[in-house]
Amino acid sequence: MKKIEAIIRKTKFEEVKDALLAAGIEWFSYYDVRGVGKSRQGRIYRGVVYDTSSIERTLVSIIVRDKNVEKTVAAILEAAKTGEIGDGRIFVIPIEDSVRIRTGERGDIALYNAEQES
Repeated sequence: MKKIEAIIRKTKFEEVKDALLAAGIEWFSYYDVRGVGKSRQGRIYRGVVYDTSSIERTLVSIIVRDKNVEKTVAAILEAAKTGEIGDGRIFVIPIEDSVRIRTGERGDIALYNAEQES
C-alpha cells in the first residue's frame, strides 16, 4: 500500500477529482493548505501591497494498493499540469498497514469492500 499526497493548484482540484474518479479511485481526502514557495514578490491591488510568498494550494491525500499507484499518479499528473511554475508536487509514501475499524480487517482488504475487488 502507498499513500499518495499531491499538492496542486486550487483551480485544478475539480479536474484532478474527475480524473481520479475516471481512474477508479473513489475515495480520497483533500485539504486547503498554505505554503511558502520561492516567489517573494509583493502584488499591488487597489493601492495595497499584498505579500504573495504564502501560496494557497489543495492537498489531496489518497491511500491505494500498490497496483493502483501508477494509474493514480498518472491521473493527477495529467489533470493538474499547466506547464507553469507552481503546478505542485506528488509524493508517494509507503504505508505499513491499515485496519478497518468496523470489522478489524487488516492490509489491502481494509481499503475496499470485497465485492469491489479490482
